[in-house]
Amino acid sequence: MENIIFAFMLTIIAGLSTGIGSCIAFFSKKTNTKFLSISLGFSAGVMIYVSMIEIFAKAKNSLVVPFGDKLGTGITILGFFGGIFLIALIDKLIPKENNPHEVKKISQIEDLTISEKKLMRTGVFTALAIGIHNFPEGLATFISALQDPSIAIPIVVAIAIHNIPEGISVSVPIYYATGNKKKAFMYSFISGLAEPIGALVGYLLLMPIMNDTVFGILFAGVAGIMVFISLDELLPLSREYGEDHLSIYGLVGGMAVMAVSLLLFM
Repeated sequence: MENIIFAFMLTIIAGLSTGIGSCIAFFSKKTNTKFLSISLGFSAGVMIYVSMIEIFAKAKNSLVVPFGDKLGTGITILGFFGGIFLIALIDKLIPKENNPHEVKKISQIEDLTISEKKLMRTGVFTALAIGIHNFPEGLATFISALQDPSIAIPIVVAIAIHNIPEGISVSVPIYYATGNKKKAFMYSFISGLAEPIGALVGYLLLMPIMNDTVFGILFAGVAGIMVFISLDELLPLSREYGEDHLSIYGLVGGMAVMAVSLLLFM
């Protein structure tokens, strides 16, 4: 029971970090884009490394037990690409202008010369899009925390960092449309609730049938989801916010920190 509560708490922390993005948008006229670039690259490094080195391996180990080496490995690979397909499909179904993978800089949003009504619509639909994207992220965080808190905590930090610019993309258009900081913060905050909701739905649906096979497939899918998010969102966004090399430095740093942390927990 304690593990379940801990997993939910981590998921809540990751999801509600969108509120940090709101605070940055409100209280900083110009964000430190170099720091944000390195941080986003760092997040990508953490998520790619832990997905490919740790999560994929754990998924494979779970599936090899009931199915044997060859079939178990094959199912793991299918689960991995199934996770990529799921998040890519969600990405495809969301209009480009409202897609959190197309996050704009604060300065770009501030310079928009469109009506307040359109700004409000942009903020609301972006909040909805982020909520849809955060749902599988919440499930990924929750499942990771249940299995191994030592890899879940770095994942939470990585997801929290990448949720910050998503919070900015929700709050800034709504704030400029309404002039109401509380309303803008509320929409940004609510969009982050999708992550603990994803965890809750996953728990209710999957816990009664959880076994090595279900866990292995889920964990393989989680690895695919996180790799896709890293390559499709975090790295391009990191390059957009700062100099080209900063994102790579952050990426390598994230991998190195993740490698050391996993070594310490062995």
